[in-house]
Amino acid sequence: MTKKIFLTGGTGFLGSYIIKELVERGYEIKALRRGNVVPFYIDKKIFAKVEWIQGDVLDITGLIEGMHGCDAVIHAAGKVSFQRRDRESVYQINVEGTANVVNAAIEANVTRFVHISSIAAIGRSATGDLVTEEKKWQPSKINTHYAISKYHAEIEAWRGMGEGLDMVIANPSTIIGFGDWNTSSCAMYKNAYKEFPWYTDGINSFVDVEDVARAVVQLMDSKISNERFIISSETWPFQQLFNTMADALGKKRPSRLATRTIGKLAWRLEKLKSFFTGKKPLLTRETARIAHSKTNFSNRKILEALPGFSFTPLKQSIDTASKKYLNPLQPL
Repeated sequence: MTKKIFLTGGTGFLGSYIIKELVERGYEIKALRRGNVVPFYIDKKIFAKVEWIQGDVLDITGLIEGMHGCDAVIHAAGKVSFQRRDRESVYQINVEGTANVVNAAIEANVTRFVHISSIAAIGRSATGDLVTEEKKWQPSKINTHYAISKYHAEIEAWRGMGEGLDMVIANPSTIIGFGDWNTSSCAMYKNAYKEFPWYTDGINSFVDVEDVARAVVQLMDSKISNERFIISSETWPFQQLFNTMADALGKKRPSRLATRTIGKLAWRLEKLKSFFTGKKPLLTRETARIAHSKTNFSNRKILEALPGFSFTPLKQSIDTASKKYLNPLQPL
């Protein structure tokens, strides 16, 4: 059993829950962070048990030094953005950063490596087919630049396998849970709370953040190697997801169908608004496309690989997180 873990992305949404899972299981943790701010939604006592390393994934010397003495690496750092202005940094952090973490692990002689990827790296289906881990990447208008960056990051992970790393790759679907609703997928709760009136006819797969953290740690502890796993709970229409969030938060359900034509107009208006205000647009061309995509991701492989593992029903996940958003001082 691995004892000391080096984690990148420890202050991110998923990374912070992975830390929580590791601490509760009795691991020693060294976690990378860029500043001194830690997430408010995790008990401070959890983070107090972490040995924090100042740095980032672009500093390979710091990565090697940080990994010294560790038994495994969990690479959870990454940048999620669908804005044109962020593309260069998305590719730099996700692709170059992953290459650096892989190279540092090899240099530091840390053989066990868990790479946190995304279903985006597998690719979406324009026809609504069931997507499994065997799907081959195909260039498509549906693929965002974030997805392309995660695909190339996975190539770096597979390259690490070829150079001796005992690697397993996790591909989570859209992650939901209690976090900072000003960032990442948590913003969906904020939109529901503000009674955002629009919904789309798209379909997507979702998963509870704590389920992903449990799956990642169990995969790390397993003897599974050179495999990738989709980590996803259920596939829902976006309308069903937003309705369930609105109900849980005691807010009005969205009632207006945003067609593709409306979506095209909306992201252009958001782009113009962003130009004058300097604020990030709420909608971009890429997110508008995702909102209308219809993809169903299979979770069969992960359930067969981890005996006894099960996913939290989405409605339960949404209800639990919503109570915490309504009462943010409620302890985890």
